[in-house]
Amino acid sequence: MEVKAELKAPELKRNKTKLTIIPDDFDLALLTHYHSTNEIVYSDAINCLEKYAHLSDKSTIDSLYKNIQLAVSKSNTIPFPGPEPGTEKFTFIDLFAGIGGFRMALQNLGGKCVFTSEWDKYSKQTYFANYGDYPFGDITRDEIKDHIPETFDILCGGFPCQPFSLAGVSKKNSLGKLHGFEDEKQGNLFFHIEDIIKTHRPKAFFLENVKNLVSHDKGNTFRVIKETLESLNYSFDKQVIDGSAFVPQHRERTFMVGFDKEVFGKDIKFDFKTVKYPKEKKAVKSILQPDVADKYTLTDHLWNYLNEYAKKHKEKGNGFGFGLVNPESVTRTISARYHKDGSEILIPQHGKNPRRLTPQEAAALQGYPIYPINTKNKKKSLKIPVSDTQAYRQFGNSVVMPLIQAVGEQVVNLMQFEV
Repeated sequence: MEVKAELKAPELKRNKTKLTIIPDDFDLALLTHYHSTNEIVYSDAINCLEKYAHLSDKSTIDSLYKNIQLAVSKSNTIPFPGPEPGTEKFTFIDLFAGIGGFRMALQNLGGKCVFTSEWDKYSKQTYFANYGDYPFGDITRDEIKDHIPETFDILCGGFPCQPFSLAGVSKKNSLGKLHGFEDEKQGNLFFHIEDIIKTHRPKAFFLENVKNLVSHDKGNTFRVIKETLESLNYSFDKQVIDGSAFVPQHRERTFMVGFDKEVFGKDIKFDFKTVKYPKEKKAVKSILQPDVADKYTLTDHLWNYLNEYAKKHKEKGNGFGFGLVNPESVTRTISARYHKDGSEILIPQHGKNPRRLTPQEAAALQGYPIYPINTKNKKKSLKIPVSDTQAYRQFGNSVVMPLIQAVGEQVVNLMQFEV
């Protein structure tokens, strides 16, 4: 992954009446973060009033923000704004934010997000449409790190898992590529988390990664992560948890939680046994839509190909093949590659070929509120402003939001007890 330049010349877009200058990514992040947090570190956003005066008839940040929001996301409604100023119970930053699984979960617990970072431009669109903040970009750049507020309570992040995932390691090995911390462009992102924790000393960190992180490189990768964070005088506790307790999907992930011993004392520990689980598990049928467009049904060509592929690998004694779902059970783990053929999760249909999940179903599979699948509140339904291809990638890369909330609840509860 190449590091892309964040600052660029303003983009020119022509409408029916005039040539309009839309703020670049950096200014969008600066303006939206200042609007939502009023943090002094974003005060340079005031310069945007003059720079983009043509976009607003009033010389106020609020007016400029609303006009830019309408121009960029085609809407002035934000389904999931943060808590009202002064009502927040704690603050947090959202690193490697994706589409905001950590943000939604911690906001539900009363948290206020004061900084967010994500490099993918399509994920930024989804994030902005739902939370009203446009994420800053490449967190490896000092210019971006310099805009993190001086103090905040929790550092959150599902840092990129490609170097450590079972599929990622297998693919990189076959191509003769490096992985783990030897992967210079992805593996070292963890050390930027270390740098931010060292600089800002949050009360706690809350991290998520793939299950294979614990065993990668015979445990050496995980040992480096653990020892690095402990060397900063933070506690460190981990647990592999399956998201199927919260959503109808088998999805095992490694969770890591730590607290500043300078604040909570040297004996502070996080007990994952305190995490509250739902009394009943959900089945796939609970997130399926009754009327689905024909485009999600597999073509005869693709369905025949998947059957032949599965037959070939079965004869070789391999377990590879499509995953035809039992609606009364749970699915396999949805991946970012789901957009290619949907083979890991296929929904059987009476009288015709199986179908893929719709993007809305994929969102609900990760626990996001989607009207009318799993929420009756139309105004609190996740917006999906991107193409199906990008949506599948985003949900395949996402966290199980209600699981994040369940762990986060206990993190916040323990954080209240300072020594």
